[in-house]
Amino acid sequence: MSISQETSRRWQMLAIIITIGLLVWLLAPVLMPFAVAAMLAYLSDPLADRLERLGMGRSLAVGIVFVVLILVIAAALLLLVPLIARQVENLVQNFPHYVEWAKDRALPWLQAKLHLDPQAFDTDRLVDQFKQHLGSIGTVLGTISRSGVGVVAWLTNLVLIPVVWFYLLRDWDRLVAWIDRMLPRSVEPTVAHLARESDVVLGAFVRGQLLVMLGLAIYYGVALTLVGISVGPLIGMVAGLLSFVPYLGFITGFVAAIIASLVQHGDWTHLLMVVGVFVIGQLLEGYVLVPRLVGEKIGLHPVAVIFAVLAGGYLFGFLGVLLALPAASVILVLLRYLAERYRHSDLYTEKGEPDSALAEVEVVVEQGRDAVPAVPVADHRDKP
Repeated sequence: MSISQETSRRWQMLAIIITIGLLVWLLAPVLMPFAVAAMLAYLSDPLADRLERLGMGRSLAVGIVFVVLILVIAAALLLLVPLIARQVENLVQNFPHYVEWAKDRALPWLQAKLHLDPQAFDTDRLVDQFKQHLGSIGTVLGTISRSGVGVVAWLTNLVLIPVVWFYLLRDWDRLVAWIDRMLPRSVEPTVAHLARESDVVLGAFVRGQLLVMLGLAIYYGVALTLVGISVGPLIGMVAGLLSFVPYLGFITGFVAAIIASLVQHGDWTHLLMVVGVFVIGQLLEGYVLVPRLVGEKIGLHPVAVIFAVLAGGYLFGFLGVLLALPAASVILVLLRYLAERYRHSDLYTEKGEPDSALAEVEVVVEQGRDAVPAVPVADHRDKP
């Protein structure tokens, strides 16, 4: 292939990639149910493949997997929605106690320790601002709930997700084969190799991390409830949900549980039990859940995770937040591939020749050093 043909092919590939990215950006509000359905189909496809290997047809295997997972999701929602509602109601009822604790104990302690201006923590002003924000959020939610278009959009998404999920799961293998046939033959081996690596990373991260989040949420919720924290299930769910960023779920849940323990009980016994719960939870996450369920194949740095979530939300809204971590995992595979290509390229392996001008400068500098006479050090010992 000539240089001009190679350049033309690269420009064509770049144009295709830019076009796909532009379409995703423009259609982001519409793509949300399809993206959720595609993620569910990807996660459940290994179960259908396993049933196929047992001798079932694809349609029967997909039907069994789909019905079972729908029942599991419905049971989880029936269990979690009332629990979350009760926890939020409990938090709202106890909110004056949290404000009183912050006003009478926490803020005076901070002012005394940090030597801050008492006006810097005007609790009445902070509470008024918090109520104003709550009022604005309630107004927005009320407007959305009264909007017929918003209600129809949400209902449409709820109906579309299972329908699209079923059809994508049924035709998943055929879709993958069709994409493979449509790839340019010159890049098909490379794309197939990167797709296999991405599948390994996504399988380790998405499926494994979801199980880790679920396990931590259950552990923290049950343990904090047994310790005697009334909002323990809510704190556990938040800590588990945020555990995809290392230490973020632990820190958030730990601080919230400490505050809840001080407000609700105010003694050292419950405080130490809360500390013990989170120490055991951190050991469980670091030495049991993550090594067994996620492994060490990902290598996503915590800063990269935070940046991916923020960038995805800024560019594509909720769809971007939803797809940020899977996209970051695929980008990690691409960056590893590019780094490997760079290390085998002439740009990296070709050794440079010594710069003659730089060599002459070094010679002049060395000659100058030899020509400088040594300066005798004055001896002041004989002076009176």
